[in-house]
Amino acid sequence: MGKKVRLSLIGSLILGLATTTQAQQTIFNVPSSDITKEGKVLAQEQLEIQDMIRSTTTVSYGLSKDWEVGLNLYNLDFTRQNTRFFRNDTTTSMPYAPLLLVNAQKAFQLSEIFKIGIGGQGGLNLSSGRSQAVYYAYANLAASLVQEHYKLALGGYNGNARFLGDGPHSGIQAGVDAGLWYHKVHLLADWLSGSHQLGQLSVGVEVFLGEHLPLAVGWQRSNQDGSQGFVLQLTYTPQ
Repeated sequence: MGKKVRLSLIGSLILGLATTTQAQQTIFNVPSSDITKEGKVLAQEQLEIQDMIRSTTTVSYGLSKDWEVGLNLYNLDFTRQNTRFFRNDTTTSMPYAPLLLVNAQKAFQLSEIFKIGIGGQGGLNLSSGRSQAVYYAYANLAASLVQEHYKLALGGYNGNARFLGDGPHSGIQAGVDAGLWYHKVHLLADWLSGSHQLGQLSVGVEVFLGEHLPLAVGWQRSNQDGSQGFVLQLTYTPQ
């Protein structure tokens, strides 16, 4: 596939998805189902550190009626052993990398406490050969307690092997954001079921460097083989 054709496909995909889907902030790997305020921009950078360092960048924009849209650069992978960036477009033993995605999310408020968040992300892997479609979709039931100091999310997901890696394509996701010292120190935890590479438990602490700039540091454990690593996440939150 030629470069001009790939760029054209990516542009068409972005324009098409922007009318139906939205972008989302994550706790670590599970969408929080919080919606960026209308007219505001949220940015999030995450580094997962094991034998390989994986970068995930999210930028989202809040629309009206509890919608948000955005772009992600996923799976920018750097191998520590070979000290180079890694590209995968041939095997699903691990997720394809890197990925350019359009994300989207819509929230449906059920009450002052409960809401449903439905969203997804889809796009193409950036390849020197042929690019192929990747996707991940989900639905969460989210709860906000004690004046939003404690937030819970529980739902299900479905994705393809190019996004998840080999293993089940559907499963359960859950997360918690506990404001032990609200907007100063939070406890974060989330879990994705499944034996694919994204299936893991993440637990950590989030410290606010400023009112709109939380930094999270966490520990991760893979469902697949029990391997462990660390995660760093910096978020700019305009709310």
